[in-house]
Amino acid sequence: MEMYTKMKKIELGKLIRQPAGFKAFIPNPFPPPNGFDLDLSILNKDNIATRLVGKLDGITKLLPDSDFLLLMYQRKDAASSSQIEGTKATMADAIEAVIKITDKTPPDVDDILHYIKTLNYGMNRLSEDNFPISLRFIRELHKELMTEARISQNPSPGEFRKSQNWIGGSRPDNAGFVPPPVDALMPALSDLERFIHTKDNLPVISKSGLIHAQFETIHPFLDGNGRTGRILIPFYLWQEKFLKKPVLFLSSYFRRNQNVYYQKLAAYHDGYVSAWLDFFLDGVIEIANEAIEIVERITALREKDINIVGAMSKRAAESASMILPKLYAQPIVDVATVQKWTGFTRAGAQRVIDRFIEKGILLPTDEDQKYGQTYVYKEYLDIFSDKN
Repeated sequence: MEMYTKMKKIELGKLIRQPAGFKAFIPNPFPPPNGFDLDLSILNKDNIATRLVGKLDGITKLLPDSDFLLLMYQRKDAASSSQIEGTKATMADAIEAVIKITDKTPPDVDDILHYIKTLNYGMNRLSEDNFPISLRFIRELHKELMTEARISQNPSPGEFRKSQNWIGGSRPDNAGFVPPPVDALMPALSDLERFIHTKDNLPVISKSGLIHAQFETIHPFLDGNGRTGRILIPFYLWQEKFLKKPVLFLSSYFRRNQNVYYQKLAAYHDGYVSAWLDFFLDGVIEIANEAIEIVERITALREKDINIVGAMSKRAAESASMILPKLYAQPIVDVATVQKWTGFTRAGAQRVIDRFIEKGILLPTDEDQKYGQTYVYKEYLDIFSDKN
């Protein structure tokens, strides 16, 4: 950690040799007795992030159907968060899977669908009166995420681990990091739960970053820690009323900077808290700016395509107007989907799709496919595409 030698270090714990011979991280009481005493540069960056999150919250409220934006962001975050863990499926794969639900859903796509299900579960749970972010809530999230998840091995859904885990390497004695042993797990988690509930002077966005980093340091589950911990960030900001809807998801930023993400988490449990927060706040700023741009682009696209539909003949415009708003939630469709939305015959639904293709709103996903063709609202889906 030579690059951080000029930074203030906060002792968050120690590596203690265990009876089996390896060293594991034993957390100190959390938060530190003297608090975090954040650097001025971190406080200034937090102020910038806070202003942008406020701007995002305000502009999101102007969308006539902001729930569709939330749904798309859930899919985007689900894909990015799962890709960090090694899956290859994309956001588009997950969207298409919604209209092609079968027992043969690929494990990578199934992983993303589980993540989306977990986000929806968490939103519904936190919407209940006075239900807090707690260890119980975290276990419930994990249970939703891991139950019958095809890509996970022995995840023990909803249960804090009862054995030692490790990060990197093939066993604890050659691992990159060994989280707290089982006997230190519950004290560390209890400290984290109290920290989440304590009303203090920490800026809310920075505190969300500390919650995530401390959770990942504890690593309380056998599998699914990264995804569970990343879900906590928007939920904490939402519960603290920083967002009307939890639309600030950082997984795409973490994925784009995956090696640095791991390096900064390692710096955090080595005591270089400012190094982690500096990286984290850069992510909030970057993602908030992206989200603001996305809302503006959606607004412009919506206006353009509404005008295209409005210029159609009366009968064609009526049928097109039934479909266009629904594409903002489900931008990949097939004939059966349009039939379900409209009640049209198969031929009638195909005519509407062909009209959208003619106007450049929909494109076939595979022009050579004769049967089971799907169609994509590509210009809209591309708005959510990652930078790389």
